[in-house]
Amino acid sequence: MVNKKEKIDPRILRTRKLLRDAFIELLLEMDIKKISVNRLAEKATINRVTFYLHYKDITDMMDKMADDMVEDISNVIEEARVNRTSNQPTGEVLAKCLEYIAVNANFYKVVLTTRGVPLFKDRLMQLLVEKIMSGIENRGSESFGEKAGIQKEILIWYDSSALIGTIVAWLKNDMPYSPNYLAQQFALIHNRHK
Repeated sequence: MVNKKEKIDPRILRTRKLLRDAFIELLLEMDIKKISVNRLAEKATINRVTFYLHYKDITDMMDKMADDMVEDISNVIEEARVNRTSNQPTGEVLAKCLEYIAVNANFYKVVLTTRGVPLFKDRLMQLLVEKIMSGIENRGSESFGEKAGIQKEILIWYDSSALIGTIVAWLKNDMPYSPNYLAQQFALIHNRHK
């Protein structure tokens, strides 16, 4: 699997990382509406011109950061699916996803739990809906929802909301459980009716 980030000049990646880290720090300090390009550039130790070489404005930067987040998590999920060793897709794949989030906890805690910044949570929800829908469709008539007579759309809403709610609560509570343990618990809850 080719990752588009491998093709980008390391200086560009470094500058974007500086901006991302500065953005996260500023979100911890102030409301999103108070973050300006000047403050962001100053915090990232770059100049405004450099910011505008990468992004049109703060909204554009957030949009591209959300795209990167979705791509990164999607890559982690796909790699975990390819490399899983058991027939239980929920546990292993979710554990890998949670491990990735834990490694990048500073970023995810801020972008997923900060009020006024729904973009990241919305994009993650969209990704989860797609992955859950794909899993349900792959299982077809063998899926729990199909056997129980649950409307597919309602099952997708429920599972994606439960998963994102669990991830957000886990981050807000400073990840009191390991990614593997949380994934196992979620799998037990998910499989309780089987």
